[in-house]
Amino acid sequence: MTTARDLLIVTMDPGTGRPVEQGDLSLALAGAELIDLVEASAVDLDGDRIVPGPQPATGDRLLDEAASSLVRAEPYESAEDWLWRRGRGLFSAYLAALETEGLITRERGRRFPVRTGRKALADSPDRRRAEERQASDEPVLAALTTALGIRDEPVDGLPELTDDAVVTVLATVGNAVTELEAVRQRRTIEDAAFDNVWRGM
Repeated sequence: MTTARDLLIVTMDPGTGRPVEQGDLSLALAGAELIDLVEASAVDLDGDRIVPGPQPATGDRLLDEAASSLVRAEPYESAEDWLWRRGRGLFSAYLAALETEGLITRERGRRFPVRTGRKALADSPDRRRAEERQASDEPVLAALTTALGIRDEPVDGLPELTDDAVVTVLATVGNAVTELEAVRQRRTIEDAAFDNVWRGM
């Protein structure tokens, strides 16, 4: 399992009680992919620029796809640009992959054994592994779920991270999610103002 897959599973857990916007999650999934590529020595960061290394076979189709889509010409791509480019529609891609593998199913109604439209996590070793990783406060997953608002940052802060590249990616994810929320709020205000103009006519 990759960090991105673990992240999606954790966000779908009904126990979190906090829905996540698909756009926010797509950005975080792209960040999770980048962190896994850093840890696989497939990329390094020079400042905020993603410097590609050898392309490993990770055994995960979506992570391999991420590695093959890296910009391999200087001045390379910034981590922020990667999140916005790679993140486009990434939630749907991961959801479809987990559904194909039987890790996500359609819920059945309580009274009638027919499938409802809602998707739910299947009980699986992958789900248990992701939940254990979350419960153990593994630093990367803890930071990503905090950025998404699924969990509150502990009073004593998040666990220490020693890899500068990983820290840079996590900070970039947090900034991107904040920026996307600001865009949403601006649109809400503009829509409300537009409605008020029409009501006043």
